[in-house]
Amino acid sequence: MQSFEQYLNEKKISAQDFQQAEPKKWASLRTLFDEVHPNSFTAQKKFLLNQLRRQYPLPQPPEKALQD
Repeated sequence: MQSFEQYLNEKKISAQDFQQAEPKKWASLRTLFDEVHPNSFTAQKKFLLNQLRRQYPLPQPPEKALQD
């Protein structure tokens, strides 16, 4: 079974940053995630996930320079 942290990483949300900044919201969403199927969670919280993705993006590895 997928953990809430893995789910957030798949959605390109930094679970660690989100948990540190908003521990109560993180805990309530984790509780709901543990109770429902991930697809149902996504359907219920789609707009919230988009906001969280903008607020707590996963760090992107630096892109390698293209060689000509």
